[in-house]
Amino acid sequence: MAVTEQEVSFDRSELIITKTDLQGKITYANRTFMRVANYAEAALLGQDHNLIRHPSMPRGVFYGLWHALKSGDEFFGFVKNYTSDKNYYWVFANITPDRIGDDVVGFYSVRRVAPKGAVQTIEGIYQKMRELEQTTERKQAPEVSWKWMVDFVRQQHQMGYEEYIIDLYQKHRSD
Repeated sequence: MAVTEQEVSFDRSELIITKTDLQGKITYANRTFMRVANYAEAALLGQDHNLIRHPSMPRGVFYGLWHALKSGDEFFGFVKNYTSDKNYYWVFANITPDRIGDDVVGFYSVRRVAPKGAVQTIEGIYQKMRELEQTTERKQAPEVSWKWMVDFVRQQHQMGYEEYIIDLYQKHRSD
């Protein structure tokens, strides 16, 4: 009998917060993150943040995320994450470089509940990104799917990626 994933929820008023070093290893996790992801603090600290990466997430989203962060910019996006017991939860993420003076020393992520309507919309886009990634040479696939998505948003919605993602969140945040 196949085991089906269950969606885990958290309250709209809660924030999931983590910090990582420059390599993406977790240096801080708040209690909300530990509860929702179902990990003890000791199981998280020093681990790669991609420990919670859900396999249905297009690699292109992370290509865009790292491109923004390495450019010194922040990133907004909808992300599906895994819990320790292989359930999942959706978040609206804002990830920023963590600076001491002019030096980037890591990354700071604040995540909110992803509205259902926004998730329904983004799942269709992510499906197309995954299809592109499956039919493109592995090394180039993340960049190809990211660029497809940015072009799709620009053509269909006449706005850039970040504006679209924030607008999608704002339109549905009372879902």
